[in-house]
Amino acid sequence: MDFTLYHYFEESEGPLRNLSALPIDESAHILEQMKKDSSRRYAAQRPDGYMKRRIELEGIIRNLFIEKGGKPEKTYPHYFVVGKCPWFDEWYIHTSSLTKQIWEIDPDTVSFTYGDSFPTFSDRVNDGREYRKKVYTYDEICRLIEKYGYPQIWNPDGRLGPERYIEAHIWSDRDLLNFL
Repeated sequence: MDFTLYHYFEESEGPLRNLSALPIDESAHILEQMKKDSSRRYAAQRPDGYMKRRIELEGIIRNLFIEKGGKPEKTYPHYFVVGKCPWFDEWYIHTSSLTKQIWEIDPDTVSFTYGDSFPTFSDRVNDGREYRKKVYTYDEICRLIEKYGYPQIWNPDGRLGPERYIEAHIWSDRDLLNFL
């Protein structure tokens, strides 16, 4: 099983720039600027209230991870994807990525959702799939991948549901210092 973690970003801006690290007013202002910038692709489509909901979700995911024995060192994660996902090439003008192998990261500081965390925890997605509203540890997500595979393989265009990749949340800077 390939378990390379990918972090996608706009090449000109660099990696691991996280809106959650900023005060809510500042992050909302940056999102507004992104919406006005026609060169932004995916980020320009984020709805009003995105940052408020994102911070809520990060709290939910963090708490569920702690309940499973996780030991997050930060209040917000760095976002990665399990396995290569060509869809992210559409998110940026000049897409770049950095990679980490799962064995390079303390497993106590990484959680997963099967799919993007927004639809995973959305009340609007009510399809009964077992991985809705759940957070996984490394061992648990491996079992889910064995059962369902990688969403970017079976659902590359999103026609079969909202999951198009597996989201990894790294709750520490420690194993990413060479990129920060």
